Order: sequence, then C-alpha cells, then structure tokens
Amino acid sequence: MIRDYKIDELDSQIIEMLSGDARLSNRKIATELGFTEGTIRSRVKRLEEENFIRFTAITNVAHLDRPQLAFIGIHAEQEHIRKVAEQVGGIREINAVIILLGRFDILAIGHFEGLSEVHRVASNQILDLGGVRHVETTVAVDTIKYNNRLAKIVVAGT
Repeated sequence: MIRDYKIDELDSQIIEMLSGDARLSNRKIATELGFTEGTIRSRVKRLEEENFIRFTAITNVAHLDRPQLAFIGIHAEQEHIRKVAEQVGGIREINAVIILLGRFDILAIGHFEGLSEVHRVASNQILDLGGVRHVETTVAVDTIKYNNRLAKIVVAGT
C-alpha cells in the first residue's frame, strides 16, 4: 500500500505531544501549538485513519504479581519462519514477534507471571510448533529503562 499522505511538522508536533500524554485534549494541543481546535481535531483524525498513530491502553506491569520480562529466541526451519512467527504471535503472553537476521530467526518478547509461565510458553507451546528447531530463553533480572511508548509496534493494515 502506497501512502499519499505525508506527515509534516505540525503532524510531528501533535504526535510528540500525544506520545507524552495520549489523553491531551485537542483544545490543549491547539493552544500549545497555536492552531485552532478544528485543525488539530482533523489532523489527529487523519493521523489515525492513515495508521500513523493508534490509541491504546498499556498494561502497567507493576500490577502483575510477579512480572517477568522474557525474550525467546527461536530457530526455525527456513521455509517455516513466517508461519512459526504468525503462530507465536497468537500466543496470549507474547507481546511482540520479530523476524530477524542474525543469531535467531525469530524473537518473541513477552511479560509473564513468573518463570514457570516463561518455561510453559517456551517449552510447551513454542517448541512444540512444527518447524521449530530450537528455543533459547533470556529472562530480564532488572530493568533499568523500559519505554512503553516504543513497545507497541504496529504493522500497517492491522
């Protein structure tokens, strides 16, 4: 899909402000940027329609009983990489699935309710998928910085 709409400086400023606080009103943004509320409202609507932005709720992992951030590296048979990635993407605990060039074919990232859940997903769900040769799990022991504003990656059309 080729996009006709290109974002400009105003769009970039709106995106930046909404990235800091997605609940900002159009009126507040208009006041800050020196435009009318109608201009801002139409720009935000266009940015949403063109899939440049999406509003979503983000889980605060501090409310999980035992939050465990884990990275699951997956080696898959070459002809099955995309299918495996799609199947892994259907697992509830997995928040991101990325096809890679490098050590792993696929990287799955998720938040889990403890190590037993990490093991269950990696060993009992992912490793059992057809085309998966090997799974390697890395578990975060301490998080120095985690910018949840960048965690949500959306593929166009989804």
